[in-house]
Amino acid sequence: MRIACLGWGSLIWKPGVLPVAGEWKQDGPRLPIEFSRISDGGELATAICLNADPVPVLWAWLDVDNLSTAIQLLKQREAVPAERNDGIGSLKVTDTSAGLLAEWAKARNIDALIWTALPPRNDHVENCIPPIEQAVAYLTALQGETREHARDYIQRVPAQIDTAYRRIIVESLGW
Repeated sequence: MRIACLGWGSLIWKPGVLPVAGEWKQDGPRLPIEFSRISDGGELATAICLNADPVPVLWAWLDVDNLSTAIQLLKQREAVPAERNDGIGSLKVTDTSAGLLAEWAKARNIDALIWTALPPRNDHVENCIPPIEQAVAYLTALQGETREHARDYIQRVPAQIDTAYRRIIVESLGW
């Protein structure tokens, strides 16, 4: 089974236990991604955000041939508790699979896809998107190592993840 992983944030430069095989490719599908998740590390992380404009994400082959194993490894990398049933998305591609993501995968001979599906989060509330003004105020108030980490995150996310929040954050904070 040929399995690929979609990525748009720190997974690209810090895959951890996820067995990425080769380089991340830039011709991924277009997904609605935004800097909308206040992460445990303090950064304003990228997440799938259904009201965001789609951007082209990245993808990489995984050196694993079992979808269940791939999901468990991504879950481990993302520190998603074992009892949590969400947080990781997957798609097994078959001849009858339909939709833009399935068609994109079929064109690349991908048998299965996985991705991080942690939702936006604001003030420790899942599925709550911080308004851009609040996101900028949050980042502005950070200090020390947490501020450095948050700035590094935004700067390291690939340029093709060009979102509305990112443009405003860079303009407002000079990051």
